[in-house]
Amino acid sequence: MSFAVETRDLRFSPGKGFEISDLNMHVPCGSVYGFLGPNGAGKTTTIRLLLGLLPPSAGSIAVLGEAMPSRHAQVMARTGYVPERPHVYPTLTVTEALELHAAFHERWDQAWAETLLRDFRLPTERRVGAMSKGETGKLMMLLALAQRPDLLVLDEPTDGLDPVVRRDVLEALLGYVASCNATVLISSHLVHELERICDWIGLMDRGSLIAELPMEQFRGGIKRLAVIDAGAAPKEAPFTVLARRPSAAGGEDWLVRGWSSDMRGYFGSNGATLRSVIDLDLEEGFVELLRSFREVA
Repeated sequence: MSFAVETRDLRFSPGKGFEISDLNMHVPCGSVYGFLGPNGAGKTTTIRLLLGLLPPSAGSIAVLGEAMPSRHAQVMARTGYVPERPHVYPTLTVTEALELHAAFHERWDQAWAETLLRDFRLPTERRVGAMSKGETGKLMMLLALAQRPDLLVLDEPTDGLDPVVRRDVLEALLGYVASCNATVLISSHLVHELERICDWIGLMDRGSLIAELPMEQFRGGIKRLAVIDAGAAPKEAPFTVLARRPSAAGGEDWLVRGWSSDMRGYFGSNGATLRSVIDLDLEEGFVELLRSFREVA
């Protein structure tokens, strides 16, 4: 498997009681990779490291096959970036903002930019500083997409947008990915939104990547098991036990990774009884993984 983004033992210590610690991240080429984590987990800091906006303390970063930050110019020529906060001069009109960005990007597609202008219904002569949050969000996505990038890095691109605007932005994004086989790294706290569009998930907390796996594996392999007569710690289980907690209904709840239905026989062999297997959606799994990580940390 080839990777559009890959880090090895990446570290960053800003000196404020927080650090990115030994980050090994892999974003497969052609994937839509959802980057999840609570506020302050280090997602935006990681994105800035990947794009050469911060210098790493240790480790290595490769983006689109190029070493970062030494090959920053070459990587950014092929990367569309929507930062957490708008990065367009507020005194420019929409038309002027497009003209400015077009001057810096050789791959700029003016015809498609004009199509997106119409689809997004953006007021071309309005100044950016006078636009609504929804209009600004659409403009940021337009500027990134019209560069025809091989990689899109989106930091909370739909934060604060109403559902209609979010739909318009995500439809344009997914349409581009489908037509160009681009890679997307999207950071968001809107968990259900990522569940609909992503095929890979990375979960971050306190500067560490605590899980990284395909969405299908996340949906199918992370379960909550209701167990009675569990006894001592499980031995030689065919799955990974992430957490064990007393259950209000009696017995224990186990959070496990790597579960499949043919593993039920394990419980009969060790004297415990499996009462039920509970499917978790992405948000529930996200919360449970964070909780189990913090219990161990």
